[in-house]
Amino acid sequence: MTLRVTNSLTGEREVFEPADPDTVLLYYCGLTTSDPAHLGHARGWVHVDVMHRWLAWLGYDVRHVENFTDVNEKIVARVGADGDSERDVARSYIRDIITDMRSLNLLRAEVYPRVSEHVPQIVDLIETLVDRGYAYESNGSVYFDVTAFEDYGTLSNQDIDEMESQGTSKEQSEKRNPADFALWKAGGVTPGEVETHQRDAAVDPEEAAATAQTWESPWGEGRPGWHIECSAMSMTHLGETIDIHAGGHDLVFPHHENEIAQSEAATGHTFARYWLHIRLLDAPDDEKMSSSLGNFETAAEAIERYGANVVRTFLLSTAYHNPATYTAETMQEATERWDRLERGYERAVDAVDAVDARTTVEDALLRDAVETTRNAFEEAMNDDFNTRKAMSALLELVSAVHAHVDDHDEYDYRGLRSAVETFEEFGGDVLGLELGDSAADGDISIAEDLVDLVLSVREREREAGNYDRADAIRDDLEAMGIEVQDTDDGVSYRLP
Repeated sequence: MTLRVTNSLTGEREVFEPADPDTVLLYYCGLTTSDPAHLGHARGWVHVDVMHRWLAWLGYDVRHVENFTDVNEKIVARVGADGDSERDVARSYIRDIITDMRSLNLLRAEVYPRVSEHVPQIVDLIETLVDRGYAYESNGSVYFDVTAFEDYGTLSNQDIDEMESQGTSKEQSEKRNPADFALWKAGGVTPGEVETHQRDAAVDPEEAAATAQTWESPWGEGRPGWHIECSAMSMTHLGETIDIHAGGHDLVFPHHENEIAQSEAATGHTFARYWLHIRLLDAPDDEKMSSSLGNFETAAEAIERYGANVVRTFLLSTAYHNPATYTAETMQEATERWDRLERGYERAVDAVDAVDARTTVEDALLRDAVETTRNAFEEAMNDDFNTRKAMSALLELVSAVHAHVDDHDEYDYRGLRSAVETFEEFGGDVLGLELGDSAADGDISIAEDLVDLVLSVREREREAGNYDRADAIRDDLEAMGIEVQDTDDGVSYRLP
C-alpha cells in the first residue's frame, strides 16, 4: 500500500514521494510562547507526532523540526505577570510546553529551534531577498514585495488585489503595497503594541516594552518579522527544500503563504513539497479554541483531568483534516473508547500468558481478525493518516479478543500473541498510546483493595445514618480521580 496525503498547495490527494527515498524532512510550525498550550495546540502536536511515527513505521528516517517563537509582542505583553522580561516570559512558557509534550508521550523532534538563536540566519536571508530585488528597506524596516513574486497567493488561492492588508498602521504607511509584509521591524516593541495584547497583572506597557529584545542589522537596530523566522529556522536545520510542512489550518494565510514566497524567492527552489494543515479544535460554542478568545482548556488541565491516553484517544478519533469539537460528550466517548481498547489489550495479555493458552488450539476467527485489523489499520494510515479509521480497526480487534476468550476454555496462543503484538505495534508505537500503563505505578490490585476498604467504611457510615460523613468520603475519593457510582445493584467505581 502507498501513502497518499492531501496537499494544501494543490488541493489534491497525492502519492507521497520524499526527495530522498530513505529520509523525510518534516517541519512543524510550533507555538508562540506567550500563553499555556491548549488542547487545540495539542491536536496539532499529536497528529504530527503520529505522522512522524507512521513515516518511521514505513521505514523512513524522519528528521522532524519544530520551532519555538520566543520573540513576539504578545510575549512582551506578559511581562510582570509571567516574568521580568520578554526572554524570561518565553523561557517560562517553553518550560511548561516541554512538560506538556512529554506528558502527551510525543516523540522528541530532532531539534526545537528558537527565534532568538537564529537572528544571524534571519538577517542573512533578508539580505539575500534585498539583493535579489524581492525586498526593500523603508525607515529602517524591510518589507517583502509581494508583486515581485509571481506565484504569491497560490497556497491560499487569493489574488493580490483582493488580499487583506498586512501589518500595523505604521507599517502600512511605509509599504509600497498593502499586502507587503515585514521581514525586519525597526526599533523595538511599542507600548501600544503591548497594550493591545496585555493581560491582568502585567506591568505598565512602557515598562514592558523596554524589556523587548532587539538586534543590530544592516538596516539598524530592530527585530525580525514573524514569517521570516520559520523560513530561516527550517532552512538552517533541514535545507532549502523540505518534504512536509505541517501547521494549523489558520496559518495558511498569511504565515505559510509568506513562507513560500520569501523562501522560494531567496533560493529559487521549492520550499515544501507537501503542505499538510491540521484543522482547528472547536470549543462547545463552535468557535475555534484559541488563546486570544480565552475559550480554551489547557493541555495540562486536560491531561490532569482525563489522563494522556484519553486525551490522545480524543484527538486521534478525528482525522487531522476534519474538524473536531471539544465537549463533555466527546471526552466521555474518548474515555469509553480508551477503556475499551485498554481492557481488550489487557484481556489479550492475560489470556496469552494463561496456563490455558495452547499451541495446539487454533481459532480461525481470531487469526482472521488480526489480519483484517492489520490490513485495515495500514490502509487507514496510508489514506492521509486517517487515525479515526485506524483506531476503529483496533477496536474491532478488541471485539475479536473478547469473543475468543468468552467462547473458549483453551486459548489460541499464536492468535493471541499476534493480537497483543498488533495492539502494541499499532496502538503503542504508531498511535502513541501507553497500553498496559494501568499497572505502571504499582500493583493495581492493591489500589482496588484500598478503595474497597474505604467504600466499606462509607457504607457503614450510611447504615448508621451519618450521611454527611459518607458524602465526605465519596467527595474525597472523587477528588483523587476515583469515580464512585451508587446503583440499584450496589456501589461501583472506576480508578483514574
